[in-house]
Amino acid sequence: MLPEPDHHTVVTHWGSYRARFADGRVAGLVPIEEDPDPSPLANAMIDALDNPSRILRPAVRKSFLEKGHAAGGKDRGAEPFVEVSWDEALKLAAAELDRVRTQHGNGAIYGGSYGWGSAGRFHHAQSQIHRFLNCIGGYVRSVQNYSYAAADTIVPHVIGDKRGLVSQHTSWNVVAKHSELIVMFGGLPRKNAQVSSGGISRHILQESLARAQRNGAELVSISPIRDDTVSDPQPYWLAIRPNTDVAMMLGIAYTLMAEGLHDRTFLERYTTGFERFLAYLLGETDGVAKDADWAAAIAGIPAAEIRNLARRMAAKRTILMMAWSLQRADHGEQPYWMAITLAAMLGQIGLPGGGFGFGYASVNGVGHATPEISWPSLPQGDNAVSDFIPVARIADMLLEPGGAYDFNGERRTYPDIRLVYWAGGNPFHHHQDLNRLRRAWQRPQTVIVHDSWWNALARHADIVFPVTTALERNDIAASSRDRFIAASHRLADPAGEARDDFSVFSGITEHLGLAHRFTDGRDEESWLRYLFTLARQRAAAAGHALPDFDTFWKSGFCLLPEPDHQPPLLDTFRQDPEANRLGTPSGRIEIFSSTINRFGYDDCPGHPAWLEPFEWLGSAQVQDFPLHLMSNQPVSRLHSQYDSASHSRSMKIKGREVIRLNPQDAKARGISDRDIVRVFNDRGSCLAAAILSDQIRPGVVQLSTGAWYDPTDPAAEMPLEKHGNPNVLTCDKGTSRLAQGPSAQTCLVEIEPYRGELPPVTAFQPPLFEARQHNSQ
Repeated sequence: MLPEPDHHTVVTHWGSYRARFADGRVAGLVPIEEDPDPSPLANAMIDALDNPSRILRPAVRKSFLEKGHAAGGKDRGAEPFVEVSWDEALKLAAAELDRVRTQHGNGAIYGGSYGWGSAGRFHHAQSQIHRFLNCIGGYVRSVQNYSYAAADTIVPHVIGDKRGLVSQHTSWNVVAKHSELIVMFGGLPRKNAQVSSGGISRHILQESLARAQRNGAELVSISPIRDDTVSDPQPYWLAIRPNTDVAMMLGIAYTLMAEGLHDRTFLERYTTGFERFLAYLLGETDGVAKDADWAAAIAGIPAAEIRNLARRMAAKRTILMMAWSLQRADHGEQPYWMAITLAAMLGQIGLPGGGFGFGYASVNGVGHATPEISWPSLPQGDNAVSDFIPVARIADMLLEPGGAYDFNGERRTYPDIRLVYWAGGNPFHHHQDLNRLRRAWQRPQTVIVHDSWWNALARHADIVFPVTTALERNDIAASSRDRFIAASHRLADPAGEARDDFSVFSGITEHLGLAHRFTDGRDEESWLRYLFTLARQRAAAAGHALPDFDTFWKSGFCLLPEPDHQPPLLDTFRQDPEANRLGTPSGRIEIFSSTINRFGYDDCPGHPAWLEPFEWLGSAQVQDFPLHLMSNQPVSRLHSQYDSASHSRSMKIKGREVIRLNPQDAKARGISDRDIVRVFNDRGSCLAAAILSDQIRPGVVQLSTGAWYDPTDPAAEMPLEKHGNPNVLTCDKGTSRLAQGPSAQTCLVEIEPYRGELPPVTAFQPPLFEARQHNSQ
């Protein structure tokens, strides 16, 4: 038996909390004392426990229950469900999995998950589903993620690995002490820094910025949105046109070159291919010099501002920070490659407070000084299926089985998927062009989903298993971006008949005769004790002593000390580039990549370049759709999680998500503050509530992601989405043939006042249910 905790602790994606109880129920979540800037999101988890949108029993789509996979997927999302017993649902899922792997092979099963369902190391939906599918013979997987897919692919080509993108950033301690100029492409959004996938001990952004400014650091935010960076005093704002950061950086680079401010010694010793890039920069290869005047015409930043910034960057210890969001755009590889090139021209890579770093404040913990411990997680086993797709190409895969596509130097073929199994995450939130995704989602024979609420993913499934939330199960949390390990205690009984993912998969493997292979003979408590034993061993190897499991479970929280040594990114490479060669073919920073050049991609040449996006404020499409839509992360929730809870719903207007636009653009369209508007383009349309704001550059609008998809007619080809989901508007196009990442931030729209009768928001209501029909004898 697990010992009774001294204080009930729960670890979430937005912080660590002590539970407060009243009348035998959890009544509040109090942030731990160590957190200087706690998130307000946590208490939404409590009222969502018994929200009307909870899935309380296993359910099967009506026609699927009657006809099985022969029912087809045309009516997914529009058809009633029938609630069934757990035993029937588990048998049905097991039979479908067995049918598909027997008739078509495991390469016809796609395992979908995005991993954000829980901050725990055991009840981690992505690990659970991967382990389960590997136990039954494997599955087609995805690579990358929606957060930084293009960067995930390009950065290793340039510096040999993913340092500075996912790990080993120059710490905020070093930045705050040594950086004199912090240039932030995409800002440092506090709302993004409120969350992290593996849990949070301390929110570090605000205190880190404050220390840097106290030490004299100057902040420059380059973004279409002023409040992408919230600090006091406010940073200097350069209101750039969306998707033009590469052009601006080229203008800066040209100024450095023309005025002799670039570091020739660094470029010669630590990089390769600069001369090829220089020919492009100077216009020798295409007849266009990329000077500040050229850049100003594209980016909408005055040439004098660009030149002045270049000179200040060269004169000061400068770090270039770039948000993950910048690469979620057409040619999203280019700003990352160009940022590294610009940092190399400044010659400060590897110096304290200089160089570059990606993702600061995109989630909490980037730049956190952490001990080097590889925390254990649920073993996933080996996948016998080698096939995969880039994560954002799921609709392409379902619509074009057997179709060929390029990816990172390979010519690949989309598999023929007959069964989609999804646990953790919501593609009807993450994915672009939801009308296209809906068409693709009709193609598989079977869709099985685990979820806690009747969101759009669950509504578009054939078999739905109700699963517990983080407050309804025990777990252990620890993050590679933080310096804690904590118990996450169960605070509430499961709603209805909900079970955790481990129990669901255990039940299915029982029917398949593979239960021991999946469980390893362990239950939840045994797995937690096993994982903590591994954690103690790894912590001890790093010089940190953890208590025994029972003591840990009772106390709930262990905060490890910060490491004394906090080297800047690529410091050993700078000290000796021969002894510490990078993982690139040349061993150096590749400003020109012969590897990428050999791929022959016209949308990703061999050096960083300005490539005109397929939609932008300088394109012909502005005649019809003159506003650039930024679909960034919300302040009221994490992605779409807990949109049905009170905190998120309190920030809507007339039940609709808020869209912000500049007063100039509102006046030109007859839009007043808090009006309901229709946002539209050729891909779709949605309703939203207008808020007028001078924090937004003219010509740009901002509609955050995460409003649960809510079409007026689920069976229509292009229904009006009535809740404010921007992904009915975004384009499902790969960033390039190199990375095939999502390009959601490249999107033009128009807005008009909505004059019709407002349709009710029904996103948070359960679907229709029908009683089981029994044949009479």
